[in-house]
Amino acid sequence: MNNLVASAKKFLKNKNIVTIVGVVIILILLYIGYSTQINNAVEPVQIPVATQTIQPRTEITDDMVQIIDMPNVSLSDNVIRSKSQIVGKYSNVNSVIPEGSMFYTDTVIDSEELPDAAFAKVKSGEVVYNFPVDMESTYGNSIFPGNMIDIWMKVGDGDQEKIMLGKLIENIEVLAVKDSSGRAVFENTSEERTPAMMIFGLQSNLYTMLKKASYMDSLGVELYPVPHGGEVASEGATVVSTQQLVDYIDAHSVNLPEPEISNENDELVPTVKETGGNPNTVTITFPDGCDDKYTCTYVKDGGRSQRVTKNTQELIYTGTGTLTATVQEDDGTAHTLTIDIPMTAE
Repeated sequence: MNNLVASAKKFLKNKNIVTIVGVVIILILLYIGYSTQINNAVEPVQIPVATQTIQPRTEITDDMVQIIDMPNVSLSDNVIRSKSQIVGKYSNVNSVIPEGSMFYTDTVIDSEELPDAAFAKVKSGEVVYNFPVDMESTYGNSIFPGNMIDIWMKVGDGDQEKIMLGKLIENIEVLAVKDSSGRAVFENTSEERTPAMMIFGLQSNLYTMLKKASYMDSLGVELYPVPHGGEVASEGATVVSTQQLVDYIDAHSVNLPEPEISNENDELVPTVKETGGNPNTVTITFPDGCDDKYTCTYVKDGGRSQRVTKNTQELIYTGTGTLTATVQEDDGTAHTLTIDIPMTAE
């Protein structure tokens, strides 16, 4: 035992040997660390890729995605690595996802982020209305899509004309809230966006009435949203009925034609034919240019908006239902046909 201790002391006193051993240990540690990094970089990980070319504004279904192995080192931070984060979402409006391509965070979006998503939610027989708002009129940006609101109307300036106040339209569902650039205010983003436009649907007679009122600024008319059932301060004003407000609008405005839900003279409005029976095959015919010139979509039974890139689209109905088909121009102008299935004979 004493000989072993003495040998160890003698070994430690030899600086050259200690240095060599230390260098060897450091080299071994560096090799282990380097090998670990290399192994981690080339270790395959499973990621989703496209099984086909996916056009813009297309809903991504399960059969469009497959899982493959890729070296970890070849993946950037913006690559989506979970199939569940892709299926059910949409390709971005300016993105074509090639077959075999990985999915990136800026090429896959929720349906609510599509520019025409609000149009797909408009009920049968309604017209889209863009109602101007700001941070104050939305109660500090606290009115969200899906909320129900009432539109209140104030008339007069209190000096030359007595102030009247009342509820003009009630129980409206907010479809979207957009900023001045047309972007959804409530997207999942760190960027703060200021509300500038509230989008909802109205029956054509209500649309016309509200549009007339919006042209009456010179008479001190103010229109603003209120959460459905909420009250507004009425101090200094006379609260009047909805009918009194309607009568005031009719007496002080020019006649405006009610907007048509579909116009037979509009060549961009899609047409629909059905075979009848059960199942009922319904064929939508779109104008030429759906693949590049226009954005053509349809909504079946209030479901998701589906984009098409050809002139015709067949749908199968096994009972009653609804159908909305839309052709949208580059400037945002929408040509929409909304019908009940089976179609009512004229």
